[in-house]
Amino acid sequence: MSDFEQRFGEPLARVSTRFDELRDMLASGNLSGDAFVKASQEYAELEPVAAAIAELRRARAELGELEAMAAGDDAEMAALAEEELDASRRRMPELERRILLALLPKDEADEKNAILEVRAGTGGEEAALFAAELFDMYRRYAGIQGWRFETMDVNETGLGGFKEATATITGRNVFRRLKFESGVHRVQRVPETEAQGRIHTSAATVAVLPEAEEVDIAIDEKDLRVDVFRSQGSGGQSVNTTDSAVRVTHLPTGIVVQCQDEKSQHKNKAKALKVLRARLYDLERTRADAERAADRKSQVGSGDRSERIRTYNFPQGRVTDHRINLTLYKIDKVMAGEALDELVDALIAQDEAERLAALQ
Repeated sequence: MSDFEQRFGEPLARVSTRFDELRDMLASGNLSGDAFVKASQEYAELEPVAAAIAELRRARAELGELEAMAAGDDAEMAALAEEELDASRRRMPELERRILLALLPKDEADEKNAILEVRAGTGGEEAALFAAELFDMYRRYAGIQGWRFETMDVNETGLGGFKEATATITGRNVFRRLKFESGVHRVQRVPETEAQGRIHTSAATVAVLPEAEEVDIAIDEKDLRVDVFRSQGSGGQSVNTTDSAVRVTHLPTGIVVQCQDEKSQHKNKAKALKVLRARLYDLERTRADAERAADRKSQVGSGDRSERIRTYNFPQGRVTDHRINLTLYKIDKVMAGEALDELVDALIAQDEAERLAALQ
């Protein structure tokens, strides 16, 4: 028995047994309604794990046969078996890794849509311009991924920058791919208004929140204070003749959300409540994560909004993610959304590696 089977044989056997039970239950026709739906969902979740376990068992059996042939008296068969043995042995670690990844606890929010919030930080107008560029970077990236990007609220500076901007991103695995973007993004470059050609450092904060459904977070109307006002454009000028903009304050937490993108007060309130629900859901997730991770802080996914995670150095044409020490010398492609996948994939891989190490 291999070391892998000694350590994980019992949970793998439980998965296989449960998968067979569910398959028989669904085939019996005795389930209906919620019971059928629940069993179907569990079956779908276990199916890739069970398939990987079955593949590993077949590979183990094949390896055993090859080893027996290689040790046999038939010299010709032994030589053929030796040729295949190396490839068969090299395949085992990848199969084992696939199974461990499938066994890792799932983040229930991974498949959810996301609320993106970008805010200018230190650096005045240059920070606001960078915030607008980041917002546009995510818009382009969403388009490349085939996601829907809907701007919910933008507070402009009048010079093309954003004090803050909020969007909903809808699609497959949006939160899974964007959740590690939360944190402080720093930019180093020469502002257009800099006469001496000196490099300035500015920053913007990004928050990516899983979009919460009403079943995830219930909001009591008595906990809300709703204020309405006229929408403001860049420079503070009124762009609407009616009080359609909405500011919602959640009294128990002090969270404030406003939305003025729509001409309808009702639609603005609905969008503001969507963002509020996401923030409350994120608050609960953060508390739960802090309790679970009290003994181990993940390098990638600490979720600390004040943590500097990435630097965009325009004079050198580089983007550096400080959590994984990855530098790409293709800043134009990153800002265009085209090369952002390289950072996203590396962050996901690092997170998986950390969680695998904790599992083992």
